[in-house]
Amino acid sequence: MFTPNRWWFILLAVLVGHFGIHLAIYNRINGFGIPRRTIKRIVKVFFVSAITLPFIVGYLYFDTFRQLIVDPHASDYFPAILNAYGVVCLASWLVLGVPWLLWRPVLGVEWVPAERNVEVVDVQRAVNRSLALTAKCKFESKLPLNQIFDLAIEQITLPVAGLPAKLDGYRIAHLSDIHLTGDVHPDYAKYVVTRATGWRPDMMVITGDIIDRQPCVDWLPEIFAAADAADGCFYVLGNHDTRIEDSRQTRQSMDLAGWTDLGSDSVLCSLRGQSVRIIGNEYPWFDRPELDPNNDDEFRILVSHSPDQIWWARRHGIQLMMAGHTHGGQGRLPLIGPILSPSFHGSRFASGDFYKPPTTMHVSRGLGGVHLMRIHCRPELSLITLRPPQPK
Repeated sequence: MFTPNRWWFILLAVLVGHFGIHLAIYNRINGFGIPRRTIKRIVKVFFVSAITLPFIVGYLYFDTFRQLIVDPHASDYFPAILNAYGVVCLASWLVLGVPWLLWRPVLGVEWVPAERNVEVVDVQRAVNRSLALTAKCKFESKLPLNQIFDLAIEQITLPVAGLPAKLDGYRIAHLSDIHLTGDVHPDYAKYVVTRATGWRPDMMVITGDIIDRQPCVDWLPEIFAAADAADGCFYVLGNHDTRIEDSRQTRQSMDLAGWTDLGSDSVLCSLRGQSVRIIGNEYPWFDRPELDPNNDDEFRILVSHSPDQIWWARRHGIQLMMAGHTHGGQGRLPLIGPILSPSFHGSRFASGDFYKPPTTMHVSRGLGGVHLMRIHCRPELSLITLRPPQPK
């Protein structure tokens, strides 16, 4: 038999489970390739449900909740469907809560121990101009704790299992989620490209979500033509790039800027005398490429928008994968890490370096966003140096 105090503890656990279920739905619905407008409608419905349902239940059954203080049997007055939902909310602690805790960054499960040298730059000061173009951006950029223009330039020494000796020390500049919306001056993205090029990488990649609004298509050559890497600059598109009336316009502008389109395709290259296949994956918003069985002499690099494609990467013998999409959660809590993350796996792969044999994956926090807020989650320019793992 439950005492009244225990009932209130259970009700609190039910409430937390209720929010946990809605959070899980939000994260996972954004992993589908269905039209963004449809996703937004679904998300709004569940947001309203998450907030209003506890108040509606509290209002309708206020007397029953009050009665629980003196009579634990008062729970019998709740309808069966409400009791069933309460059980589901409690079960979510086990089904959703345990995995969520297991994948907290502080525990480092599946993480690769990559060394990082981080330089933080206030880009607004660096370019000596106001980067906020709209009233919305001007307001949000001045809010306390917002790090939207505090760029983290992270030089990462990434151990990659199966790395050929010829590629030891190979340097890749990884940009992701630029999100040209018109809210932020293009000088922000131009500064990032300049810093990436100044590092003199062997290769430069963009892992999608380049642009959100049609007028910004004309910005692309101006921003990205200055990029330079010894073995080329490659890109894929992401879900936000579908906002443009015809994604071929974005591809044409990026091609004009001198970048190679990897969307649903692959390129076989010789890098430092090593046979390397560079593959693009824009799924589920565009088609995935068809790949032949892996050749043992062929090192495979995947440029993907979503980290969810790591399972596809593993099946196709990808040794190195780079992704974005999740923005590091857009906000991170101390110790707990990210909460929001548009992925089938929630915040498991929100950002960082992971190893799921045979694939080593780097997930960038990205550079921008439609939501002009970043809390304890600086935008990231990843400068990656590949190294073989050290013997244990």
